[in-house]
Amino acid sequence: MIALRTPQEIAYLRQSGNVVAELLLEIKNRAKQGISTRELDSIAEAFLIQRGARPAFKGYHGYPCTLCTSINDEVVHGIPSKRELREGDILSVDAGAIVHDYYGDAAITIPIGKVSREAEQIIKITEEALHRGIAKAQAGNFLSDISHAIQTHAEKHGFSLVRDFVGHGIGQQLHEDPQIPNYGAPGNGPRLKVGMVLAIEPMVNQGDWKVVIKKDKWTAVTADGKLSAHFEHTLAITENGPEILTRLPVQPS
Repeated sequence: MIALRTPQEIAYLRQSGNVVAELLLEIKNRAKQGISTRELDSIAEAFLIQRGARPAFKGYHGYPCTLCTSINDEVVHGIPSKRELREGDILSVDAGAIVHDYYGDAAITIPIGKVSREAEQIIKITEEALHRGIAKAQAGNFLSDISHAIQTHAEKHGFSLVRDFVGHGIGQQLHEDPQIPNYGAPGNGPRLKVGMVLAIEPMVNQGDWKVVIKKDKWTAVTADGKLSAHFEHTLAITENGPEILTRLPVQPS
């Protein structure tokens, strides 16, 4: 059953979402050539503690870290390590926080220094696909209208959608009903209603959509070794349309 959240619950979810958004901005500013993903993870955990939040991922089904840090052909669930970022890498960072026992979840893909034109394009199209999906998160639409909008935009530009991982409902658990694939025909699934809170997260591959899991049993990589990008927002469906609860703060110019 898909939960419908009260205004008070959405206020708590907004707080956790704000913390995640600010954390991702901090990581985006710190993710430079020469820093290790383990260092970024330490920064993230300290940030959450300072904000009075708890990491959503650490300990989840045994996951060992605060962030998921996936580089280049790594799709999702990359475990932070001593690996240092290099000029030209793209880094997908997935972050979650718990505030008042409610979860926030979001992801961004960050270019490290000057990246290739192909890397720039997959980052741009993946973020655009996310927002095409969010635009369909309107009361009265079908769940698969979100999926179809994401798929249509990514495939129009020659990319593929990962099928092994999906978006999800979110609230007092990190993963709740419904599952939200990033592909599919429109007009299917449950009708969207005011009060639903969803985490929409396209994972877009440069080549084939297939992935394999590395020996660490967490890190998913593209089967063909090509690039992958990942963006995610948590949003609430309101009478006035979708409210993004994990929107990144605007940086001063």
